[in-house]
Amino acid sequence: MGFPVLDTQRLKLIEITPRHVDSIFEILSFEQVTQYYGTDRFVLPAEAAKLIDMFRKNYIEKRGIRWGIKLKENQRIIGSLGLNGLQLKNKRAEIGYELHPAYWRNGYTSEAIEEVLRYSFQELDLYRIGAVVYPENLPSLNLLQKFGFTKEGLLRGYFKQHDQFHDTYVLSLLKPEWEKQG
Repeated sequence: MGFPVLDTQRLKLIEITPRHVDSIFEILSFEQVTQYYGTDRFVLPAEAAKLIDMFRKNYIEKRGIRWGIKLKENQRIIGSLGLNGLQLKNKRAEIGYELHPAYWRNGYTSEAIEEVLRYSFQELDLYRIGAVVYPENLPSLNLLQKFGFTKEGLLRGYFKQHDQFHDTYVLSLLKPEWEKQG
């Protein structure tokens, strides 16, 4: 079975391959993108190449799926999103995403999340989608809560970034909750 390509009104969610190194590098080189990402901003294209290799390995090993967010209007990769920590046996994963700052506040992330949630619950038959979000990342917290994610608690000292430990909230959305929204 090939990589699952997903379509929305304005976006095509595609497999990220080595030909997307420049786009992924550009996006993750912005400090405002990686500020709440759990990693420092990229300074070398080789970092993006390594990340893309990890995405591919995780997909092959059924431990994750990461889509490139491609605008249909100009074929540009403007971000990525996906399922981390995928456990098909336990029917759960964590969602994560980032978007180029030039495309913030246009509804692209919402559009992509909506389709990935549909795919996760209907096609993969997952029961739980989790998320880990810095408390300071209010746009992401608000976005996930808009989709019905429930804040479950605080993970203290969960990420080390910029030589500091950071707390994160853990949130989740269960399949029955998602189905009630439909």
